[in-house]
Amino acid sequence: MALTARPRPRTQPLVFLRRRPALRHLGPNWYAAVMGTAIIANAGAGLPFHVPGLALVWALSLALLAVVLVARAGHWLHHRDQARAHLLDPAVAPFYGCLSMAFLAVGIGSLSVGAQLIGESAAVPLAWVLYGVGTVTGLVAAVGVPYLMVVRHELAPGSASPVWLLPVVAPMVSATLGPLLVPHLPAGQAREAMLLASYAMFGMSLLATLIILPVVFSRLVHRGALPLLLTPTLFLVLGPLGQSTTAVNKLADVASGAIGAPYARGMGAFAVVYGVPVMGFALMWLALAVAMAVRAARRGMGFAMTWWAFTFPVGTCVTGAEGLARHTGLHAFDWLAVALYALLVTAWLAAGFHTVRGLLDGRLLAPPAKK
Repeated sequence: MALTARPRPRTQPLVFLRRRPALRHLGPNWYAAVMGTAIIANAGAGLPFHVPGLALVWALSLALLAVVLVARAGHWLHHRDQARAHLLDPAVAPFYGCLSMAFLAVGIGSLSVGAQLIGESAAVPLAWVLYGVGTVTGLVAAVGVPYLMVVRHELAPGSASPVWLLPVVAPMVSATLGPLLVPHLPAGQAREAMLLASYAMFGMSLLATLIILPVVFSRLVHRGALPLLLTPTLFLVLGPLGQSTTAVNKLADVASGAIGAPYARGMGAFAVVYGVPVMGFALMWLALAVAMAVRAARRGMGFAMTWWAFTFPVGTCVTGAEGLARHTGLHAFDWLAVALYALLVTAWLAAGFHTVRGLLDGRLLAPPAKK
């Protein structure tokens, strides 16, 4: 019986061509998935008990960072018009702050848990690279995005959004990673410069937050609740609150080896005097955000990439509570960190599951629905 050769089906290239344009709609908000994954490892490392598998979670965040960076490079390479449109879109441009925070969050994990997997000799240089890239991009975003908002974006009155916080909170994450690198610098001028530069970025981010947050709350009370799919962005307010508490505690941890004793003692006291009231406000805002999220869920809120706002901001409150537990010795802060970490893991599992499902069925990379 003769066998006849059949032409090889050409469906595979056609599938590739059909899928490639989906990269057009991959925005900078995808870096939030990297941040949300990295904070699982970073926050888990400071709990009062051992959490297994954190190094693997950090490795996953590093892999996600690489994948999203490549995908975003493809976006800029093949869809420059859309990339420019994102920069000029006031709803999308603030998410460029997530690029910086993705680098920095993975960098923090490199030192806290990554060394268990790749060794300190590799973890420290990696953290320096991630710190350098993350800090530079964060400072550019902290200035560049507000500049675009002033001179290029068309913002209607009452359009303030919690996403406006994203670019200005990025330097606060640098202020958290900086102290972890202080012990790896020569004693003297280098350590003191890193310590004070981190404090400067802490102040930069804090004062910018104090400008933006009242505008966001004013929009809520005068214009009502956010649209359902944007409701999770209310959790973004927790980011600068928890991250600033984390930063001052990390800075206090290394102050004695980097600056004179009077200032080091003052920084230790400031970590508690600042951190406790801010954590109290963060818990109040968390209750408000949860109530609004429950309301939105009952009204039919579906999944969107905004669900990743449930992760990283809550994680910063975990690390903030852990820092206060170290400096006050109060077990209550340990229990608070554990409770918030349980909430964080639950949110990460939910956001991760729906993200994977949305990628598999193509909905997350589909063109936005026309109004």
